[in-house]
Amino acid sequence: MVRRNDERRAALVDAAIEVLAREGARGLTFRAVDAEAGVPTGTASNYFGNRDDLLTQAGARVYERLQPSEEEVERQRTAEPDKETYKTLMREVVGRVSGFRTGYLALLELRLEATRRPDLRAVLTERVRADLDANVAYHEGSGLPGDATAVRLLYLAFNWLIVEQLTLPGVLSKAERDALVDAAVERIVTE
Repeated sequence: MVRRNDERRAALVDAAIEVLAREGARGLTFRAVDAEAGVPTGTASNYFGNRDDLLTQAGARVYERLQPSEEEVERQRTAEPDKETYKTLMREVVGRVSGFRTGYLALLELRLEATRRPDLRAVLTERVRADLDANVAYHEGSGLPGDATAVRLLYLAFNWLIVEQLTLPGVLSKAERDALVDAAVERIVTE
């Protein structure tokens, strides 16, 4: 029987994210999640039907935690829709995602695991596609310069920039990262 304590479930999923980031998908066991969450052995198995359920919920939780705050969204909506605002927005996005190191590393582990698990691949494909579509829709409604192709190109470029920052943080400084974000917006986004 799957339990319904939402607070406990969230704590277990957050623990799963930490385990995924630290030990990879092979290290993600119910026992490891229980230990990370500091709960009695067997707790995670009471909340998740199986390991695939836990993997899927961990991926969904990362996306929840990566969402901008209400204040950020409101500030973005009221800013001048020009390239400078676009650059600021993109630096904030790259910074926010890079700032949740374990979450992004967990997503990378989930993507690798999805190459071996068709059900997980389907869930992640749907989620990533929905996220990308939401970014394009937000952009189109914001009045910012550029088109849907620019949004997709920046998405692809910045994903690898984030991977670089999280896996080999000594390659680029924060200043270099920010300069690259600005350059990408300048070169990809047309008026």
